[in-house]
Amino acid sequence: MTKPTLIVGGGPAGLSAAHALGSLGQPTVLVEKEDRLGGAPILSGYAKLVPSGEWAKDAIGGMVGRVEALPQVERRLGTTVKSFAGDPGGFTASLSDGTDLEVASAILCTGFTHFDPVNKPEWGFGLFEDVVTTTQVEQMISSGQGVRCPSDGRAPKRVAILLCVGSRDRQIGREWCSKVCCTVSCNLAMEIREELSDCHVYIYYMDIRTYGLYEDLYYWRSQEEFKVKYIKARIAEVTSDGEKLIVKGEDTLVKRPITIPFDMVVHAIGMDPNVDNMLLASIFDVELQKHGHIARISPYEQMAATSRPGVYVAGAATGPETIDDSIAQGQAAAMAALAEGRSFSAAAE
Repeated sequence: MTKPTLIVGGGPAGLSAAHALGSLGQPTVLVEKEDRLGGAPILSGYAKLVPSGEWAKDAIGGMVGRVEALPQVERRLGTTVKSFAGDPGGFTASLSDGTDLEVASAILCTGFTHFDPVNKPEWGFGLFEDVVTTTQVEQMISSGQGVRCPSDGRAPKRVAILLCVGSRDRQIGREWCSKVCCTVSCNLAMEIREELSDCHVYIYYMDIRTYGLYEDLYYWRSQEEFKVKYIKARIAEVTSDGEKLIVKGEDTLVKRPITIPFDMVVHAIGMDPNVDNMLLASIFDVELQKHGHIARISPYEQMAATSRPGVYVAGAATGPETIDDSIAQGQAAAMAALAEGRSFSAAAE
């Protein structure tokens, strides 16, 4: 297949697809709107990944390096797709840098947007400096500065992690589970305890969804080895008494109100659809599912297919997803695009 494959998005799924295609000798153009490859794990400064325990900068950085070493993969950074027209085997993509490309197919690996907890003002984010997100804590750890209260730089003695911030919340239009937040929060709690042995960490939850093999590695291990405390609760509000943050709510197991002071409150933020999905759907003429993620037509017919023939999708563009599954889906999309391209080449001959 002589025409290249267009991959949009340079996160784990896009890197996986590009590496799979490039390793097989297929010309590939990887378009990334940011000035760096790596997606959220690199751009947002993630710390240790679940479940490998590898640092994001090493694991995803290694993926970036392997793609950059492939001469078959052309990288266009700081670039977006402005228009996309044609049919499978003969698409034309116009890029924001003024380039027009003839491509055989496209793979959308455009990822997600972190939920903005400003949309939950009653839980204190944006009002109190020491109310932060899981992403901010990951950045503290990955930068080497350690977990510190932003207000004055002190090491916290008591930390609350609030689950499902921007997930499973119909009042703000987020009806989906973001899939990874429970496990990531358990892992983060252990990292905090590992660094700050005298810090008490509490996780407030509706349900714990450390699915599959993660249950003992994160949920039970965090309790039994790292002494993380779990409270099944409904959070009413996060306030301050001038010195401490106050988490108010109801312990739903014993049916009584609880009020506990903390030095730091961490929001386990969910995964929203990419803010650009409406634009992407218009440019590539693909359907979105009801929550705004890019729709797959049928995993039983073709795992990566969208509503438009010749356009595929992988990773968190389709909904909340783990990094490992995003990588697998990127490879699946690459193989689907390659198989289709070869069928068109054979027909042309």
